[in-house]
Amino acid sequence: MDTTNEKESLSQGPLPDKLGRSDAVGSSNPNYIKPQARRLHDPNVTFEEYHYYALRTRELEFHEPKPKTSWREIILRKKPERDSSSEVNTSAHQPVTDMNLSNRANRIEITDEEWIHASRAFRTASAGACFYLITTDILGPYGVGFAMGTLGWMPGIILYSVFGFMAGYSGYLLWHTFLGLDSYQFPLKNFGDLGFRLYGPWARHVLNILQALALLLILGQVTIQNGQALSQVSKFRICYAVCPIIFVAAGFALGQVRTLRRFGLIANLAIWLNLLVIFITMGVMAHSPPNYAISVLGSAGALVDPSSITPDDSGAYPPVKHYNYLPDPGSLVGSLNGLMSGVLAYGGAQLFVEFMAEMRRPNDFLKAVWGAQFFIYAVYMIYGCYVYYFQGQYAYSISYQGVSAYGFQTAGNMIAFCSGLIAAALYGNIGIKVLYNNVLMDLFSAPPLTTKSGKILWAIIVPIWWSIAYIIAAAIPDYFGFVSVIASATLLEFTYCFPPMLALAYDIQLNAIVDGEGFDPRTGTITRKDHGIKRWVRGFCRGRWWLNILHLLYAGGAWATAGLGLYAAIQGMIEAFENPQLNSFTCTSPLNLSG
Repeated sequence: MDTTNEKESLSQGPLPDKLGRSDAVGSSNPNYIKPQARRLHDPNVTFEEYHYYALRTRELEFHEPKPKTSWREIILRKKPERDSSSEVNTSAHQPVTDMNLSNRANRIEITDEEWIHASRAFRTASAGACFYLITTDILGPYGVGFAMGTLGWMPGIILYSVFGFMAGYSGYLLWHTFLGLDSYQFPLKNFGDLGFRLYGPWARHVLNILQALALLLILGQVTIQNGQALSQVSKFRICYAVCPIIFVAAGFALGQVRTLRRFGLIANLAIWLNLLVIFITMGVMAHSPPNYAISVLGSAGALVDPSSITPDDSGAYPPVKHYNYLPDPGSLVGSLNGLMSGVLAYGGAQLFVEFMAEMRRPNDFLKAVWGAQFFIYAVYMIYGCYVYYFQGQYAYSISYQGVSAYGFQTAGNMIAFCSGLIAAALYGNIGIKVLYNNVLMDLFSAPPLTTKSGKILWAIIVPIWWSIAYIIAAAIPDYFGFVSVIASATLLEFTYCFPPMLALAYDIQLNAIVDGEGFDPRTGTITRKDHGIKRWVRGFCRGRWWLNILHLLYAGGAWATAGLGLYAAIQGMIEAFENPQLNSFTCTSPLNLSG
């Protein structure tokens, strides 16, 4: 990335002191409105001002001590010891963290120093915690063998490799734009804030709606998946409508964790639980046949070639088979739906901005995201190829439910239930924050989550949010079709479409700044020599112009893939509704063929 303008802007005026104060900012202009006095999403704040404060915040963060979190803080609810090097005169600032900062009148009354302190108070997560959060958010290897079965060896391995690398690159692009726009004065809190600062208010609303919808649907999907697991564990003796509700009730309690710092260590447990399920199912699959009985419900063969899983007159099922290429080149819908499983496997970038927003040193995010991405890719390739090798066309969409031995089915279901609960709580946590920050605080001046009233309001919202997610997902009769819709309509966009578009807009606006332009910290004014198309063309062609072309092509290809995936998902859902299946409001489990 071209950092010429970033280095130039660092020379514009003095850096703030340890607490972020800079008496020179706007001091000679009585009409300059300080950051804390502006509206929460003020369209009058320019790119240049955001970028100026962002560069200075990065300088301050460089000297911040790395945060550490222990299990005692999570289990005993013990607050970490305050770092004297990063906090000054804490008692003087305590009232600010209890103040309703969504109320503009309250913000006007506080000083620059207090505003900086209030912003820093929310940034506590470490790079290690972020690694666990990213891995918990993305790691979902249980459908990789199924996707391999719908695509074949070569297309499956190639696509999972390409999607994995590009998902990591998208994380890099989000990190790049975040560092250039986030600051203590103007903190970025979610994906919508990035769109707002680069494209305008309309982008913020579109991204917030899509993100909230995606997180709500994913939460519902995880709820239904684990509801099916409980019904299988009980041998279908428990009314199926009750099983997802049990999962939701457990989510009410875990959903009360509000900060991502606390979620970081809980997410560590989820990773090890997932690995335990992987090792159990790998051992069992090597010494037992597939679960033939449920193959018609969600196996690779059921999607692309039903005859390959249909028993003969004597009741014997066809042998396990593999394909080097597409099993059925004429089945576009089947292959695209398998492709969407790959997209879902790496979908998680919609949470990256929230992760960085709560990091004390967001510059360390890049280490966390690439470390997590390489770990996730290795697990996918090893586990997915292993499942497909042993189960072939019988590979089930949720691999541990495709194990034929009931005891190991139960072990996989219950362990995955616990890890799924942690992942679902993470989705609920971010989803509620999107709603809280952009609707309740922005429109209704709701109190901050650090206040007592904010904590009470959070406790009320959690069960409502989980209940809505369950109702939406439970009404869909086709689980796999539901997953395809989520992937193609929301997750693909956040992971592959939006990051290059945001990076493109950021680099164009940064490269468009020439000598004599920018934010003047002494007067608080913005200088631009031109506007409109001419400025955008200069920003596109200046600096690493070839990278702008690459991002344009990347975004276009991602949108084309999203369109094809959505077409396949809709076609699959139409077929599902033409042949009614059981939904989650009945007592008969979708996995109970005899019911």
